[in-house]
Amino acid sequence: MNHISRNHDRVRLAELSKDKLIDLLFIQVKNIWRVDGLYFQEIEKSFGVDNAAKIDRLVWESLAKIEARDLKNMFGYTYINDIKSLMELLINTSWALYQEEKKYYVHEERSEGELYVVKCRIQEARIRKGLGIFPCRNVRFNYLRSFVEELNARIKVEAISCPPDMKEPGYWCGWRFKIYK
Repeated sequence: MNHISRNHDRVRLAELSKDKLIDLLFIQVKNIWRVDGLYFQEIEKSFGVDNAAKIDRLVWESLAKIEARDLKNMFGYTYINDIKSLMELLINTSWALYQEEKKYYVHEERSEGELYVVKCRIQEARIRKGLGIFPCRNVRFNYLRSFVEELNARIKVEAISCPPDMKEPGYWCGWRFKIYK
């Protein structure tokens, strides 16, 4: 039997090429969202979409706080007080990394940023499976709210557009972030 410690994992992973390591990262991000989707679908089948959405919202609110702390520490921030730093952390969340196409804007002069998911893997997978569009606004809003509040309570998030809103041309959902002084 081989015993592998965390240190051994670090050494073994460090031996991978940079491209392989990045590919492995994206596979793991996909797996997080695959598990989320599979759990959601089973809860939806057993208890309905409203109950599944409620459970999903609660889980992602909790994860958002953990993810915000981990990213803040990893990127070496003690406090997030500017929109550029916020957006750097936000685009590195598992949710943002999972989205194949997104765009974001930083408006430093207004202490505002915007993030748009152009191609939503979650919605497109639901459509392919015949499940229809999931009204994800409440789940995603609470995830993002928890994320930014963990970083700085003066940061507010608002939905520009997100299902169940009609899909806007050019993107699935859009979010605005503002730091109030």
